[in-house]
Amino acid sequence: MDSTNLLSTFLFSLAVTTPIFLMVILGAVLRRIGMIDETFINTASRLVFAVGLPVLLFFSSATTDFGAAADGRILFAVVAGAIAIFLLSLLTADGFVRDRRDRGVLAQAAFRGNLVIIGLAYCANAYGESGVAMAALPIAITIVLYNVLSVIALNRDLDSRRGMRGVFSGVVRNPLIIGIVAGLFYGWIEGPMPEPVQRAGNYLGEMSLPLALLCVGGALDLKSLRQVGGGALAATTWKLIVSPLVGVLIALALGLEGQALAVVFLLAASPTATASFVMVRAMGGNASLAATMIVQSTVFGLVTVTLGLWILQALAS
Repeated sequence: MDSTNLLSTFLFSLAVTTPIFLMVILGAVLRRIGMIDETFINTASRLVFAVGLPVLLFFSSATTDFGAAADGRILFAVVAGAIAIFLLSLLTADGFVRDRRDRGVLAQAAFRGNLVIIGLAYCANAYGESGVAMAALPIAITIVLYNVLSVIALNRDLDSRRGMRGVFSGVVRNPLIIGIVAGLFYGWIEGPMPEPVQRAGNYLGEMSLPLALLCVGGALDLKSLRQVGGGALAATTWKLIVSPLVGVLIALALGLEGQALAVVFLLAASPTATASFVMVRAMGGNASLAATMIVQSTVFGLVTVTLGLWILQALAS
């Protein structure tokens, strides 16, 4: 990849993330002038968590072609890397946050990447249809894993009364997981999709991300962006530096190289997912901290992804 392509990747990354920042800023402005308030944010977060995102994930899972260019080693590297970051960040979270209720928030931000929006966009921009085909199955499976691990991490500290039975119940009843599993099953049986249902589903899916971003901005204390304590810097470091490094090392151990290796890096280096804020908010956690982690990882991710691709190319040449 020459310098022109590196610049193109950076500019594309900027084009993908700029709308996210604009929506977050809009949410902050609307909150400041009083057009949205705490009640709206709580209600909208529940709507996105229980309806919008599950519908989006259902249709995404139901229409993905998993047979094209699937490589089990890519799936293993992405999944194993996410599990490793989950365990390591959760075990060391006490060293970065004072409130034990924030440990799960930090861990979720550390391992849960924005694969559906930014990760897939990176792969498509870098390698076109072949990049999307390589990333499709790892993304679908990892999203399920993300939600299972997120429920475990957050239930562990946000609801100490729940044992493993409560954790299992939370996983099974999680709307995001239900949406993905239902979509995979529907795609497997190749059921007909009536046009009105498809359009309604698209409306709900397209609504979920902008509404979630407005909630992020509305809940965000802009002054907190200048703060590096409270686990925000730790979560960003885990997500943008440690996570892609672990993913690439696992991929190299599996013999991946070239485009396949880069796809693993791009997925592992994706910034913290907006859905992590929605889940923290819905479960009564530190939503402001979760929002700060999302914004910081997305900002710095522009730099780390570009540098990471350059380093991979330099090492391969």
